[in-house]
This record gives sequence, C-alpha cells and structure tokens, in this order.
Amino acid sequence: MTARAWAELLRISALFTVPGDALAGAAAAGRRPDRSTALAMGTSLCLYEAGMALNDWADREEDAVDRPHRPIPSGRITPRAALTAAGALTAAGLALAARAGRPALGVATGLAATVWAYDLRLKHTPAGPAAMAAARGLDLALGAVATGAGPGRALPARTELTAAALPACLLSAHTYAVTTVSRHEAQGGSTGAPLAALAAVAAVGGAVVGERPAPVSGGAVRPPRSAPARLLLTALTGGYLRTAARPLAHAALNPSPPLTQRAVGSGIRAMIPLQAALAARAGAAGSALAVMGLVPLARALSRKVSPT
Repeated sequence: MTARAWAELLRISALFTVPGDALAGAAAAGRRPDRSTALAMGTSLCLYEAGMALNDWADREEDAVDRPHRPIPSGRITPRAALTAAGALTAAGLALAARAGRPALGVATGLAATVWAYDLRLKHTPAGPAAMAAARGLDLALGAVATGAGPGRALPARTELTAAALPACLLSAHTYAVTTVSRHEAQGGSTGAPLAALAAVAAVGGAVVGERPAPVSGGAVRPPRSAPARLLLTALTGGYLRTAARPLAHAALNPSPPLTQRAVGSGIRAMIPLQAALAARAGAAGSALAVMGLVPLARALSRKVSPT
C-alpha cells in the first residue's frame, strides 16, 4: 500500500472542495468563523473521505471491469483496508462534530447516514443523485449550526437551519446536476445529462446573484450590498459559471468518456467558486476570498490525482 494509492482512493484533489461548505454555512447564519467552524470542517473532511473509501469498496467489482487501474481492483489497497478506513473516518468525523455541540452532531449524523446509504444502496438507483445532493446540503448546514456553538449547545438550531436553507439548496442543485453527469463518465454517450446540468448551473448562477437573502440568526437584517460587494459577488459567480459550464457544453457536443469525465471533474472544482459566491452573497467577503484561495491548490493537485 503506497501513499499514491491512498491518495487515489481518497481522491485527495477533491478535498479542497469541502472546507468552503462550512464557511458558506457560517456566512449564511451571519456569524464569523470560529473554533466550532473548524471542527465542522474537520467533520466534513473526515466524512467526505469516508465516502470516497466506501465508494471504492462498494464498487470494487464494477471497477474491476470499467476502471481496473483504481487502487482496489489493481491490488494496491485491499477491500478490507478500504472498508476499515471508511469506518474509522466516519467515527472520527462524528467525534469532531460532538465537540462542536449537539446540533452539529445531529446534522453530522444525518450526513454520515446519507453518505453510507448512497455508497451502499442508493448510488445506482434513481435516488442516487438526490442522496449526493442532500449530503452537500447537509454539509453546508453543518457549518451553519456549528459556528458560534459549543458542547453545551442544545437542540434544535432552527434559526441557523432556516438561514442556511437557500444556499444549501443551491449547492445541492449543483451537486445533483454534476452527479447525474457522473453516471455516464465510464461509458459516455449521454447528451441529455450534460445539457440538463448546463441549464442547472445557469439557474444556480442566476439565483446566487439574485436578491439579498432573508434576515439571519437573531433577526438581524443585512444592509444592501455595496458596489464592491456586488462586484465581488459577480466576479465569483462568473468564476463558477466559467469553471462548470464550458466542460459541460463540450460533453454535450461530444459525450465521450474523456470529455464527460472532464466535465465531472470541472463540476467538482466549480464547487469552490460557488461556495465563495454563497459566502459573498451573505456578506462574508473575507470567507469568500479564503475559499477562493483553495482554487490553485485544487487545480494543481487535480493534475496529479483525479478528483473522479
């Protein structure tokens, strides 16, 4: 077992798409990132990597035919090691969530259950894309309920969940679109999925730059956006659209496996500017710029380890 094999199994280049969920959730709740936000990020990273390991364990027989180079079918990592890693990472993620308070643990438990249900039962069913979309939405909600909380915080956290509802739905819609395309990445041949995803990406971008979100936790009302804030939001949304839309258009015109896989990879990386745009939409320019700092890292690492 080599570090390279584990990097491929865990798809570490896609890890940079995870921290922005918690930051966007904190921004939606109208709070500054704190220690509990960091705990939410750690939870998200652990559960994401658990899902990656579990995914390859569940798909080991299918990958032996379609993608024999993957770590498990190639013999570089044993199925038992992958399953053990998935269990250990899940436990670690829930332990971190518990330190962020009961609301965070409640959301993280739902997130972990969704991840395991997707990989073990739902991935190859019509409910698969919806389950993956729900996982991303829950991940953003995790950042919203964790930030500003602590171990003594009691359930429920309705105000934070309400504030995070729209950004979570937008991130979920993007995830749903990319997941539907990913179902064709091994064989290609689908024009409809990339076209539908392209329409969804355009709709998400339009919603992000739409009207300012509703009042945040505590009943505070956000002031109108300043000109610099509008410019930042427009630029970040444009970055999201450029990252996701062009590869999807190419895949629709030529639905070959390589172009479909490229569209999926770009769709995954597009989550970073989308998260940044959602943070900027909520008035958290600092968080938005911090999230965008992950883009060059994700791009550089994706050249060495595929995110799909």
